[in-house]
Amino acid sequence: MKKKKLSVIGKPLRKIDAMAKCAGETVYADDLSLPRLIYAKLLRSPHPHARVSSIDPSRALQMEGVLAVITGQDIPEKFGIMPSTQDEEALAVDKVRYVGDPVAAVAAATESLAEKALGLIDVRYEVLKPILTIEDALASTAESERIHTWNRHANIQKAVSLEFGNVENGFADSDHIFEGIFFYQGNTHLPMEQYCAVASYGPDDKLTVWSSTQTPHYLHRALAKVLGVLPSRIRVIATPVGGGFGGKSDPFSHELCAAKLAMITRRPVKITLTREESFYVHRGRHPVKMYAKTGVKSDGTIQAMQYKTYLDGGGYSSYGLATVYYTGALQTVTYKVPAYKFEGVRVFTNKPPCGPKRGHGTPQPRFAVEIQLDEIAEKLGMDPVELRLKQLVEPNSLTVNGLRVSSTGLRECCERVAERAEWTRKFRKLPFGHGIGFAASSYISGAGLPIYWNDMPHSGVQIKLDRSGGVAVFCGSIDIGQGSDSILAYAVAEEFGIDPADIRVLTADTDLTPVDLGSYSSRVTVMTGNAAVQACGKLKPLLLDAA
Repeated sequence: MKKKKLSVIGKPLRKIDAMAKCAGETVYADDLSLPRLIYAKLLRSPHPHARVSSIDPSRALQMEGVLAVITGQDIPEKFGIMPSTQDEEALAVDKVRYVGDPVAAVAAATESLAEKALGLIDVRYEVLKPILTIEDALASTAESERIHTWNRHANIQKAVSLEFGNVENGFADSDHIFEGIFFYQGNTHLPMEQYCAVASYGPDDKLTVWSSTQTPHYLHRALAKVLGVLPSRIRVIATPVGGGFGGKSDPFSHELCAAKLAMITRRPVKITLTREESFYVHRGRHPVKMYAKTGVKSDGTIQAMQYKTYLDGGGYSSYGLATVYYTGALQTVTYKVPAYKFEGVRVFTNKPPCGPKRGHGTPQPRFAVEIQLDEIAEKLGMDPVELRLKQLVEPNSLTVNGLRVSSTGLRECCERVAERAEWTRKFRKLPFGHGIGFAASSYISGAGLPIYWNDMPHSGVQIKLDRSGGVAVFCGSIDIGQGSDSILAYAVAEEFGIDPADIRVLTADTDLTPVDLGSYSSRVTVMTGNAAVQACGKLKPLLLDAA
């Protein structure tokens, strides 16, 4: 099949939002200002684990300029990103589970007044023993040590065990077996833009929330559930995101509290988190303890792999169900593994909750696997690059655990990197104290399953042609800095044979744009991009008929 000659895609074009961002004209959530706007702040727990005995906001309410105070009793409905683990509260009702867990929110005429009012709220705690390590979580059995009570096994949120192929035979057929224990320390998100939400409750009893979010559709669901408001009366607009990386993929307390306070005060409310607060809620990368076992032939060919992970999930579930699977399931998409066994456990600890961060669930196990491959190469006297190249997963293949790899440029990437890095000239030939290393990783793009399982499309695009010949593209995904708005404009321009400058991209407004499941898992180009191409394919015949 002859490849289509492209006139837009692949050309060195300027991102469609580049000028606004370079000129400082992009309007982020914290730049929004509405008439009669007031400000809110969250009071956070100083304890990692404690029962909330009582909260007395009376002194704060007496302060001039304070318009409202809410606690967990005002907004008790639980929420979460995953439908089966809705264990978060916008404000803690009876227990706090990490330092920074919010317990109250204040709305005031100015941000400084709201901050001062926090100090007038009297909160009494019954301090409990904190669980701070994976080992402590696995060993805890006392009822007072349980961080949550809904889960079946003490502080274990989820345990999985999966086997594909005959692992026992694979190890028996191996000439060498390598085993090791590894630990990957967790780390935090640090986007330039801090978290912010603005909420307005209109005279028509309709709620509008502007937020720096990667998942406006899921935030829309959480607002309806927690506030008890019909989804049709809620509008979520995702503002330009100043860096996402996965950390803005959950619905968050500040978004829900801003909405609740706006409903109470009938005034627009803004909550902007400080950098310290952003670290509390960031949903950073999980700390993971890992056990890896790999069996190989004398030529380095992998025969079997066994892998165990123990994830420190922090105080709440977040995307934990997916993360514990990702740490195991995606280890077969880089190298050919004919037999594979995976066991994973995610535990609760009294630390800020962890969630998705670039390469969700995979950097930690890749760290362990790649170190073990280096050990194998060293033991067998092989070149580490050659060891990897000989068993890379091929395009149009199926992994042992049923993951379909349709395309991959990993081999070309590895060969190019080795060449450009002058691997053969430098490996084991550099002066003492200097070295060069090599590792590979891959990821399946697209997030094949929706969080809420249904038969609806994962992404949708609507295209509107105006009388002057301009084209407007409506989609529910949000550009988080990766350039997805530009990709959509280029794809539509390519299909219609027009200049990308003649295309307007309108995104992530639940009143105006089709549903999209969010900007995460490298899914927007694959899913929203294809939706745009399909929409063009349906519109072109209509244009030709009307011409």
